[in-house]
Amino acid sequence: MNFTRWSARLPGTQRRAAARDDHSSVPSARAEYAGPGTGPCPPDGDTHGALTRDRGPALEDLSAQDILGQLPALVALVYGPDHRIAYVNDAYAAAFGPRPAGAPAAEAMPELAELSLLPLLDQVLRSGTPRTVKSRKVRGGNSYTVTCTPVHRDSDAETDGEGAGSNKQTKNKDKSKGGTEGGVLVYAADVTDHAEAAERLRASERRHRETAVTLQRSLLPQELEQPDDLRIAATYQPGGTDAAVGGDWYDVITLGAGRTALVIGDVMGRGVRAAAVMGQLRTAVRAYARLDLPPHEVLQLLDGLAAEIDASQIATCAYAVHDPNEGRLVYASAGHLPILVSHEDGTVHRAEDPTGPPLGTGGWIHTSGTIALPPGSTAVLYTDGLVERRSEDIDEGVAALERALSGAKGSPQVVCDRLIRSLGVTAEHDDDVAVLVVQHPARSGADAELFHNASLELLGGVEAAPRARAFATGVLTSWRFPVELCDLGVLAAGELVANSLKHGTPPMRLGLRRTDRRLIIEVTDGDDHLPRRRRADPADEAGRGISIVATIATSWGSRRTPGGGKAVWCEFALPR
Repeated sequence: MNFTRWSARLPGTQRRAAARDDHSSVPSARAEYAGPGTGPCPPDGDTHGALTRDRGPALEDLSAQDILGQLPALVALVYGPDHRIAYVNDAYAAAFGPRPAGAPAAEAMPELAELSLLPLLDQVLRSGTPRTVKSRKVRGGNSYTVTCTPVHRDSDAETDGEGAGSNKQTKNKDKSKGGTEGGVLVYAADVTDHAEAAERLRASERRHRETAVTLQRSLLPQELEQPDDLRIAATYQPGGTDAAVGGDWYDVITLGAGRTALVIGDVMGRGVRAAAVMGQLRTAVRAYARLDLPPHEVLQLLDGLAAEIDASQIATCAYAVHDPNEGRLVYASAGHLPILVSHEDGTVHRAEDPTGPPLGTGGWIHTSGTIALPPGSTAVLYTDGLVERRSEDIDEGVAALERALSGAKGSPQVVCDRLIRSLGVTAEHDDDVAVLVVQHPARSGADAELFHNASLELLGGVEAAPRARAFATGVLTSWRFPVELCDLGVLAAGELVANSLKHGTPPMRLGLRRTDRRLIIEVTDGDDHLPRRRRADPADEAGRGISIVATIATSWGSRRTPGGGKAVWCEFALPR
């Protein structure tokens, strides 16, 4: 095939006419090409030869086939609807072997199929628009960026100087053929080194992300604590592959005496550093929670610690405590999103009390608020990745979560999954998400018989002690506990009451509570000095009460009560 019959229409370039014999402007151009200091120009008739000897052939003296043949890139020309081979340059032949002229590309050029270029050739030939595909890999391992450019027959070259009428006839012939002589110039640049470098970078990013995700998950609870009175489930989902891992976390902490702390937080950062800061904050929360402090005091301590860990990292946190005897959540928030509570009738309430600034900012006195959590209700604690979208206000996301929560029924894990789906969170989500779902089940029938409460106001002086022991004996017997457990429970109740009568102040109260897993004994009084276990000397007549309770009970503890005073409690695990 005559290669000079084809010319490519490249965007932004002007078509050149075929080679002409008009040399009127060549001498001046060649003289300019020769440049100063090259000596006098040879006679006009020998200008071309002199330039050829001194500088090599001029650009206009080279054919398109000569130019393409010397390119390091792979070049092929195909024509017609079957994309028959018209030409391949030396670089193409060296990469894939020689290709027979006139053979269909689908049969003779399997590399085009490997690069998925055959449909692209059809599209370019049909639309007349160039197309480029980047970094396609062939079976041999090399990667190419390929540009397919439409080409057409140059009627001027074919007529070789015929008159204008002949040109028109030739063009009309081409049109009558319906464009069957159209072709596509395939230009493939080897980008193997670039593709391998990009793949190494992606692999490094994947390893970094996997490390951060592994660290993040290892710092989260491996198994949630399940309190006697609540049913809890949680979900953590890292952002998509294009999003770095954040610092979202959650936790469930049993405080004793049936009380449970619920925590959720978000470190405003990305990557391993955010996950590490999150782990330190979570550890600190668990340590502060063991002090059984009110929620706002826990956040106050955490605020100072966050600034010490990393002043450049800002974190939000919500900390709530559930007491089964009160049927509510007492919470404090440091810049976190509001807790939502759905009731049995489907109504959803939002914790409206004002929140403080994020952790680490300092200079703020946090306060605690309350929200009801009656039997049959569900509370949801979550991070901003669940409700925040770039295209809408975050309040709209919280409202969407309220609507989803009002219709979400089932176990806590089912509710978690439904909320994730309803809010459109997928594996490619642009932010990580943490959700903590807490249900306070409404019990009835045989299940309700496993949960009982009894209390006695301790009035009078020392005579309250025998009344308390008699009360405990009657209640524990009615709950059908084994004799050994009844005796231990009565002994513990007597020691706690005696300790309160000696060191506390009115009002005093004895509380007994049983669940399906434990017996809880608690004594409250008006004095806020917390008892400590100590070693009594052999000659001491007192100081052994708390030691006796700590020895016979599964666990014991004390805390200050919100209205002033304290509560001292102990627990006995029920036999299975």
